[in-house]
Amino acid sequence: MDRLAGIPAAPFLAADIGGTHGRVALMRAAPHDARGFETLAYRVYPCAEFTMLSALLQAFLDIHAHLPIKHCVLACAGQVVGDEVVNDNLPWPIHLTQLRQALGLDEVAVLNDFEALAYALDGALANDGRHLCGPDTRPSGPILVVGPGTGLGAAVHIPSPSGGFVLATEAGQMDFAPHSTREREVLAHLAPDGGYVPFEHIVSGPGLLTIYATLCALQGEAPKLATPEAVTAAALARNDAQAEEAVQLFCASLGSFAGNLAMTFMSTGGVYLAGGFLSALFDLLKHSAFAERFLHGRSARTLLSQMPVWVTEHGQHGVQGAARWYLRHGMPGSPRHVAEGGTSA
Repeated sequence: MDRLAGIPAAPFLAADIGGTHGRVALMRAAPHDARGFETLAYRVYPCAEFTMLSALLQAFLDIHAHLPIKHCVLACAGQVVGDEVVNDNLPWPIHLTQLRQALGLDEVAVLNDFEALAYALDGALANDGRHLCGPDTRPSGPILVVGPGTGLGAAVHIPSPSGGFVLATEAGQMDFAPHSTREREVLAHLAPDGGYVPFEHIVSGPGLLTIYATLCALQGEAPKLATPEAVTAAALARNDAQAEEAVQLFCASLGSFAGNLAMTFMSTGGVYLAGGFLSALFDLLKHSAFAERFLHGRSARTLLSQMPVWVTEHGQHGVQGAARWYLRHGMPGSPRHVAEGGTSA
């Protein structure tokens, strides 16, 4: 059934908002496919160029929407609490009532950004990506999607004949567990008196910069690089010892994190590592300790060795997954639906 019943193929806005980029699309339900959709327009915006989300979305609508748009599905890092999307990595607060009123929307539906990516496994994402390790096959079973970017996201796609469903997580907030002596030194520097250090403070773009700065401090040197991109470039060029070690530690820690989640969710369908950040690191990732740390070296090794791991670009998959979710589940009265005249958590 058409999600926008009574409004044949009405266009709707789908946005995938991360800490760095906002990916926005104008979409509509495919007229002859109850589970399909068409992309009418798509653009990527740097979030830092806008003072709030409504300004970013309005910039897109000013160019691409020739009729009023009344429906929006928003995939973004964090979770909805009351009227706000709560996440430390977003560049600005998102208040759903303000967003709806500023854009003249009838409704806004919200889901987690990695939840949206996992729903994209019902489409093109399932056959996308470069093979990293494990068998070069696409077996059946639960599929894990993991992505370090501004933060660290993860979700699990559970297949079913009706198209499957997704479990959202906040796995990036789990406590970081060091594996090597060097990782213990890094953790001790970050939390000299003990305490909580989440995985995403290590396994993310800002985390890579944190590792680099920490390694410089442990060597008694001042850091020369100021961005994750600069650390990545220096590691690829092999002209900065701390940058190279930082990337190796990052890749190894990502392997442990992904392996932990693959065991937790019995991800026999494989693991997708999403994001342009990892695509840029692919060659270093391929020759890092990722695969060995993913396997964990214990009784779970036999299970984990049967799980293929792929690296894929984020691209349009987030907005496509959000559209799939919206057409199937983003209905009035659902927990993450916001309609005119009220909100729900």
